[in-house]
Amino acid sequence: MSDSSLTTDDIEFLRRPLHGFLTVAAGPVPPQPRPVWFEAADDGTIQLFSMPDSPKLRQLRRDPRASIVVAAPVGERERWVSVAGRVTLEPDGARELSARLAARYWDLDDPARAADLAEITAGELVRIVIHPETVRRYHY
Repeated sequence: MSDSSLTTDDIEFLRRPLHGFLTVAAGPVPPQPRPVWFEAADDGTIQLFSMPDSPKLRQLRRDPRASIVVAAPVGERERWVSVAGRVTLEPDGARELSARLAARYWDLDDPARAADLAEITAGELVRIVIHPETVRRYHY
């Protein structure tokens, strides 16, 4: 099934602590998906964060298209959601997003993880927002 917006069921699935695989448009260069933390926002976008000098941001500045695929883990019934669309790079909200995601993926009572988060938020961050143009899903 394909459309241009996330369903309530998609959002419920995407709000679980799962890794997404982000791929950015790269013209003739073969796609190179990377595992990422992400958030399905209330406005229907998918949001991530990155350091401003990362390769993915350099590529997104050249061609602002990306996709993310999120799959259920082994042991669950087969399911995935794919979101593709244009990307905006936002200078605000990345630190708050990184803190929310760290709490979702890590145990921040662990001093090592809390220190990792402090290191991440000490640097400059950019919020990546994928505006869905195509949403595909499979649920078995």
